[in-house]
Amino acid sequence: MKAIKWTEYGSPDVLQLTEVEKPAPKDNEILVRIYATPATAADCAMLKGPYLGRLFGTGLTRPKNPIPGTLLAGEIEVVGKDVKRFKEGDQVFGASDLGFGCYAEYICLPEDDALASKPANMTFEEAAAVVDGAVTALPFLREAGNIQSGQKVLINGASGSIGTAAVQLARHFGAEVTGVCSPVNVQMVKSLGADKVIDYTKEDFTKIGETFDIIFDTVGKSSFSQCKDSLTQEGVYLTTVYGLPILLQMLRTSMIGDKKAILMLAGMRSSNDKIEDLKFIRGLIEAGKLEPVIDRRYPLEQTAEAHWYVAKGHKKGNVILTVEHK
Repeated sequence: MKAIKWTEYGSPDVLQLTEVEKPAPKDNEILVRIYATPATAADCAMLKGPYLGRLFGTGLTRPKNPIPGTLLAGEIEVVGKDVKRFKEGDQVFGASDLGFGCYAEYICLPEDDALASKPANMTFEEAAAVVDGAVTALPFLREAGNIQSGQKVLINGASGSIGTAAVQLARHFGAEVTGVCSPVNVQMVKSLGADKVIDYTKEDFTKIGETFDIIFDTVGKSSFSQCKDSLTQEGVYLTTVYGLPILLQMLRTSMIGDKKAILMLAGMRSSNDKIEDLKFIRGLIEAGKLEPVIDRRYPLEQTAEAHWYVAKGHKKGNVILTVEHK
């Protein structure tokens, strides 16, 4: 089968198309024929081999799993004899997490991995898109931020994969939503339900004199210190981008003051939690309350090119790798 391999950390050029043996499922596994997988900002970061990622199992000196990619949408081709949750022909979407392996035509996964039935009203490409943004944004807003109806929520990076999902989810939870993005994406963010959109090239949201119950920085372009005065008395600052500064701020705010800085490693949550999130998100999608945003599509053969585009930091929503099967 076709697959993308990496044998070292580095730029997107380390991603090479190759032929590998098609896997066979164990008794408790399913074989998924992958049709679509997103190229994400997190994938681009992992290519460089960040130290925290290496400590969490990606490989200390080189990638542990030769096939990257953590998210997918596809169809189950074979089920192991002990599998109860799925059957052959089921269409699914979900994640392999740090097991990687999704940049390929096929993958074997345990049946209790973070997988759920694909939304009936979505293509495989659309389903792959929401796995990235929505499955990350949901626990940040609902668990870490404890979002409540009537709150004021600001989404920084509102036009990215996580940001476009966060805008829609915050609206679903009844919040008043302010999005921050570039001028070219203002109308798109408004169309997703933002009550107000700030063009960051014209205004600094930390200097407009407005306070928010939640500030969710999906792109790591701010800090708790910069945003502190823009939080309400018990406001929460959320960020998806880890580093020493935010870790120290989390430690300090957990002990002092009412305003909190919170970093959640959403990918490290349990498979059961992710399965429930996927079911919740599927319900929103099938009810027409959440839609994906896809910027570009690339065939699997152009995975490196897709990652070079993502690495520029200007994508709208998601970039999808499509996998053709002959």
